[in-house]
Amino acid sequence: MNTTLPASSGTSQDTRIIALIGTGHFLSHFYMLCLPPLFLVWREEFGASYAELGLAVALMSGTTALLQTPVGFAVDRYGARPFLVGGTLIMALSISAMAFAPGVWALWLLAILSGVGNSVIHPADYAILAGSIRQERMGRAFAMHTFTGNLGFALAPPIVALLMTVMGWREALLLVGLLGVPVVGAILLQSRVLKDQGKPKNAAEAGQSGRELLLSRPMLLFFAFFLLSASAGSGIQAFVITVMGKLWATPIATASMVLTGYMVGATGGTLVGGWVVDRAKGGGLMGFVTILTLIAMGLFLVLGLVALPEVALPGVGLLAGLAMGASRTPRDVMLKDACPPGQIGKVFGFVSAGLPLGGAITPVPLGFLIDMGYPILVLPVVAALLGLSLLCAGGARASSNAVKARAIAAE
Repeated sequence: MNTTLPASSGTSQDTRIIALIGTGHFLSHFYMLCLPPLFLVWREEFGASYAELGLAVALMSGTTALLQTPVGFAVDRYGARPFLVGGTLIMALSISAMAFAPGVWALWLLAILSGVGNSVIHPADYAILAGSIRQERMGRAFAMHTFTGNLGFALAPPIVALLMTVMGWREALLLVGLLGVPVVGAILLQSRVLKDQGKPKNAAEAGQSGRELLLSRPMLLFFAFFLLSASAGSGIQAFVITVMGKLWATPIATASMVLTGYMVGATGGTLVGGWVVDRAKGGGLMGFVTILTLIAMGLFLVLGLVALPEVALPGVGLLAGLAMGASRTPRDVMLKDACPPGQIGKVFGFVSAGLPLGGAITPVPLGFLIDMGYPILVLPVVAALLGLSLLCAGGARASSNAVKARAIAAE
């Protein structure tokens, strides 16, 4: 990466890179949540059950999670740019093709194909960001990457629902799918600014084999860190409204504002976290994550154990979300710092798979707690999951630092 560019030129190039990668990430998340608004229409047109329709979303997410690691190996070996172009195009065309689906079976096949394309995004994006962005802006680049993905999740349902009021569902899907084609064109036209991650200069710098690296103590702890924090977030999103109603008879409108506040805080918090990472120049990240996680744990315990005035509840949700969101960018940067040269694709592919897996784990057992009459335990369990994630984060950071120290001593 060229570090001799004038500051203004370097900033402009960083902005272009972040915009390109962020737009692709936005589409990745947008496509994952553009299907649920169509369930009512599909149920009537195809005569499918909601379980069958939900399977389409599950197949897309599951395919993404399963393929991220092997795709990461390919990204590290052959370079990220062709995979980013191909994956984005496959996603776009798969969603567009759903407009011509004759039945639910076709939706399942195309959802799998879209998941194949989507599996490329995290390994390729992080490899390109690590190789293209100046170190002093890396935190903000990672933050914008997370922010654009969250924005895609947030905007997909209302945009698809709005389009369906002015056109049929088939036309709406065709339109949103084809939006990915100009994005692919922009990536191709601007590909010269998208540099790949640095490669190891020698076998010693490369370190362990890919399999040994992913099964090493630091990477397994990072995987657990991502999985447990995603489990906690999923628990909040699934049940905070129900828990507030059952514990404190909080009206649904007010309890919904708690979740809205949490989501707004979590989305905005990623940008705060990116700014802090760049200001700190990569130092003190574990301390920052520790403080934020402890704050979030405390606020969740307050929500679950203390009868607060209704007017205060959305603010507590907002602060908890802000703490959770601000910890995400330091988390991602710590993982990048732990990657040996040329291994970012496989590492992020493997560790990022913990996010959808963690999100899938908690709703069922937490739902059982509520069914058995123990809603008061839900938010303490969420706080405990965050506590465990913090222990894994500390262990991962310490282990990766020890590995680096041994490598330096061996040189």
